[in-house]
Amino acid sequence: MLWPLSTRHKRLFRLTSARWQRRAIFLLGGIAVGAAAVALAQLADLAQHAFTLLLAKSRYAVLAVTPLGFMLSAYLTIRLFPNAQGSGIPQAIAARHLTDQAARESLVSMRIAIGKMILTLFGLLCGGSVGREGPTVQVGASIMFALGRVSPRRQPGLILAGAAAGVAAAFNTPLAGIVFGIEEMSRAFETRTSSLIIAAVIAAGLTSLALAGNYAYFGSTAMSLARGADWLAVPLCGVVGGLAGGLFSRVVIAMARGFKNPLGRAIKAHPLRFAFACGLAVAICGLVSGDTIYGTGYVQVKEALDHGTPLPQDFGVLKLLATTFAAISGIPGGIFSPSLAVGAGIGSNIAALFHDAPLGAIMLLGMVSYFAGVVQAPITAFVIVTEMTDNHGMVVPLMAAALIAHFVSRMICEEGIYHALAKGFVERATPA
Repeated sequence: MLWPLSTRHKRLFRLTSARWQRRAIFLLGGIAVGAAAVALAQLADLAQHAFTLLLAKSRYAVLAVTPLGFMLSAYLTIRLFPNAQGSGIPQAIAARHLTDQAARESLVSMRIAIGKMILTLFGLLCGGSVGREGPTVQVGASIMFALGRVSPRRQPGLILAGAAAGVAAAFNTPLAGIVFGIEEMSRAFETRTSSLIIAAVIAAGLTSLALAGNYAYFGSTAMSLARGADWLAVPLCGVVGGLAGGLFSRVVIAMARGFKNPLGRAIKAHPLRFAFACGLAVAICGLVSGDTIYGTGYVQVKEALDHGTPLPQDFGVLKLLATTFAAISGIPGGIFSPSLAVGAGIGSNIAALFHDAPLGAIMLLGMVSYFAGVVQAPITAFVIVTEMTDNHGMVVPLMAAALIAHFVSRMICEEGIYHALAKGFVERATPA
């Protein structure tokens, strides 16, 4: 004979059921984010390969393809996928701070996720100096938001988990995904959701491993700083990378906020013309660089690390300019990979001052320094570079360079680029 459940048992059953439902959402969301990250990565490689084929036919075709592509991407973003522009990380950060469901959905939704993926690929197809990792964060946050619509109270944690899982799956760096979620997305350690976030990251990481295999993003490197004099590269890279990263962030933030002068009003009134001009500037940078600064910069940096050959002397500067023009143009695309490429170029230039030091080691210092200068998240910076290169012998110098770059960057730009841009999205989504 079945006895009716007491009120206490019914309440316990509901709580247990809700707890397992919440865990299932985080795990299923992590799997979906991992699959989306792998798909975006593989399609991004195809898009860059298609652009390389165009260059092989006529390298001057970029003078038409890139500016027209930027203009079309900006048009589609404005008309069909508003709030899909740029990296996507500021939108995910802003969505966590909003409480209105409609306002959140304007920043993270499946519609935006689809548009973000399509237009990021289109940007790479046109030669834009953009990355796919930032967009993966917004896609991950959107997927989690969609899965967790039934539980608005859990939305901030779900968005955080989706963003962290996106970084973990995009780079195959699970630890960096967790650190990114804590340091950059939330700026705090949330005990109540920490285990669920880690579960989502693990699910995304395992999905990525199952689909793409285990790999280090830039391969395994064993370079380290040996002689005492080589350690002078640490503060030097930290200062130069911090200055360059802070300057980049300040320019992008200022352009996003707009200027109250005739030029600023003209840019705001004619966004498509401005996108065309930015695309033309990227094409010119590409021609001057010998076709090396298009896309993410991954191929150039990996070859330099693998073979121990320096990057062209103008690579860092031209990649910085091309990434700046792409970032302010209004097209969807991330700055993660391009920033690492800029840092590698800076490190390659600084390595010329240290003739006996390993080139790869100083390139890593440049990468972590510039990236820390841009995002002002030093822990994320050195963890992600360490995991991407599978080089634990450089942990201490990378930590030191990242901290120096962080402090130097703050002298130029008071706030990291993602949180500064997120404030703009929050203001626009909040009714006056």
